[in-house]
Amino acid sequence: MDKNEFMAPFTDALKDVKALTFDVFGTVVDWRSTVHAELIRRARNKVASSAFKELPETLRSSFQGISDTDWGTFAQAWRASYGEFTRTFVPGETEWKDIDTHHHDSLKELLQKWHVSGVYTDEEIRSLSRVWHYLRPWDDSALGIQMLGTQYVTATLSNGNRSLLEDLNAHGSLGFKRIISTADFGAYKPHPSTYLGAVNALECRPNENAMVAAHLGDLRAARTNGLRTIYVERDREEEWLRDDDLWKDARQWVDLWISQDEEGFVELARRLGIS
Repeated sequence: MDKNEFMAPFTDALKDVKALTFDVFGTVVDWRSTVHAELIRRARNKVASSAFKELPETLRSSFQGISDTDWGTFAQAWRASYGEFTRTFVPGETEWKDIDTHHHDSLKELLQKWHVSGVYTDEEIRSLSRVWHYLRPWDDSALGIQMLGTQYVTATLSNGNRSLLEDLNAHGSLGFKRIISTADFGAYKPHPSTYLGAVNALECRPNENAMVAAHLGDLRAARTNGLRTIYVERDREEEWLRDDDLWKDARQWVDLWISQDEEGFVELARRLGIS
């Protein structure tokens, strides 16, 4: 489909929209660069510490054998564990665990899987697990959200727990008007209760709310529950392959599509008539 078909300044499908709910991890913030850099920084600091010299030689050797590139793989595995956890969570059946707790537990599991359990103290692991509270926003995020906030109610709709989202909002000077966590509804996206819970919290109808995300699976679930959809492409965030029928079909049903070579949320504001 011709990209120019998506270049109209506005789309009729969004004419009744009053509120914009944003996915956060990957859509608003660049989790990958922040987490990868922090893993490298912590590892280098650990190796340089006096406590490291007291560890068994085999453990030190295993830890020092992890390259900077390997820490990128570790970061991706950490993120993947989050996806698996939230997708398989069944409200009312699965024991509740918030995302902070998941990030902590999954970090411990990964360190063990990589045979470096015991390098970091319990307090160092807990501290490292909170890197997700201080992720760097994409360059257009703060300005774009603030522009959009002049005409729409802007809210998070993320699986992150409330304190995590509040820290991200403050850290990135994002300017969200409302902080909504799926934890408010005892579920995780893509469960229907999360989308409809956000709609109710914002006191609007589903078609008056547009979900903004860099993940077509998230948008598909939102659309199934009556929300409008805005796709903002981000680097390495989309799981659906471009030659997959799912991705091709999405070009037909997504209400507004912002390509990666455009200016993200700033371009979204322009398309919605905000300058």
